[in-house]
Amino acid sequence: MKRINKTLITNLLNYTTHRCYYTNRLNKETLYTRISPLGNPNLDLTPELDNWIQKGNKLRFAELQRIVLDLRRRKRYSQALQVSEWMNKRCVYVFTPTEHAIQLDLIGRVHGFVNAESYFMSLNEQDRTEKTYGALLHCYVRQRQTDKALSHLEKMKDSGVALSPLNYNDIMSLYSSTGEHEKTYEVLMVMKRDGITPDNFSYKICINSLGVMSDIEGMERILKKMESEPHISMDWVAYATVGNHYITAGLKDKANIALNKAEAFLDNKNGIGHNHLITLHARLGNTSDVFRMWDLMKSACKRCINKDYIIMLDTLAKLGEFTKAEELIEEWEASGNCYDFRVQDALITGYCNVRLYDKAREMLVKLVDKQRTTIPGSWERVAVGFLENGEMEKALYCFKEALSLHAESKRWKPNHKSITILINSLAEKGSSEEVESFIASLRNVIPVNRQMYHALMKAYLRDGKEVDGILNRMKADAIPENEETKKIKNMEQVKNQ
Repeated sequence: MKRINKTLITNLLNYTTHRCYYTNRLNKETLYTRISPLGNPNLDLTPELDNWIQKGNKLRFAELQRIVLDLRRRKRYSQALQVSEWMNKRCVYVFTPTEHAIQLDLIGRVHGFVNAESYFMSLNEQDRTEKTYGALLHCYVRQRQTDKALSHLEKMKDSGVALSPLNYNDIMSLYSSTGEHEKTYEVLMVMKRDGITPDNFSYKICINSLGVMSDIEGMERILKKMESEPHISMDWVAYATVGNHYITAGLKDKANIALNKAEAFLDNKNGIGHNHLITLHARLGNTSDVFRMWDLMKSACKRCINKDYIIMLDTLAKLGEFTKAEELIEEWEASGNCYDFRVQDALITGYCNVRLYDKAREMLVKLVDKQRTTIPGSWERVAVGFLENGEMEKALYCFKEALSLHAESKRWKPNHKSITILINSLAEKGSSEEVESFIASLRNVIPVNRQMYHALMKAYLRDGKEVDGILNRMKADAIPENEETKKIKNMEQVKNQ
């Protein structure tokens, strides 16, 4: 349940209100269209900016601002910082406190709060406003520097900086992220004593924290207070958060009421809200409401994006609605959306969770036949399932497929326990050719070890072959013989007598 609550904090309380579908209607190259596709985070954008100027192109401050904000929105923080620093160093335009605050935030994200502090201290006094003070506070909060955050807030008060609900919300979010949920309500009270009126987000953080602590009465009391405030605009997030905690507490009737209230506040174009309500209805077992919300989203939103399909497929799999999930895969394939293996993998994972490993393998094989991308982790997941069922031949096939994809997914490493089981099985039953082939695949992914050579020795002996060559290979790989090696060698001697 902690994972669910954390997801609610990050995805519900900080949700965006719209989804962007950017198109360049005039098909005219702009600085934005040059930079936007360069998504490699290691790619330096400075040469692109310099080249744009050298070609005599116009440079508009508004477009540079847009580029920085767009890169930051897409979490390309390093590149956003490059553009911001280029603007600042080239003195293209004079930075206001707003631009300084954005750059300070990006420095904190890319280089950490210490560098952000240095940048803040380098600012002129007139640029140290509530915006730059607030940006540094947010850096401390993001890196969970509680003492620094609290000290900085006091400095803001002493400096006469205009405080806002955002500053207190940052502290509340900090306590929430560090698991000190009981302190969020205290901050809400301090906020009121300091003459700062709580906003929508203030109440939602407090509601969530009380829910995490299973203080349902306290949560309901804050919700009622929030509803009574004339300056507060209620939204679906508040009721969805309450609904989540009702579900966790087993209060199904109250949860359904909360979800119905949340639905009434949905933006017609807000797929994020529809998706959250779909997952919450699924936790309640409200299958009909899941389908109803999906249909509502399809009719309300401009189009369903891949993330929508992933969430719905995951939900259907958890509900055991595999026929509907398979139909949804067909709908997605016909939607015109770009290929994304994560869509298919949502159903593959669902099959594995209920031990339908043959169905999962069938999906993967079909994707390979269509020359579609798959990932080693999914093949391995299916292989582990076959291993647990004692279906070694199928497990070996899936593991080989996983190993063949290592070049495209070098961060993936095979599960040691599963590899051990498979090698031991091959050692007892596999042919020397099968063991050689499998170990050759493994060598590209993990270092060769004594167990692999022992499996080879056993397979060779079973096939009537000598093992001297294997022992020489062991020696070449600097793997010394042990007692088990000697036992296997003795088996050869006994066999030759």
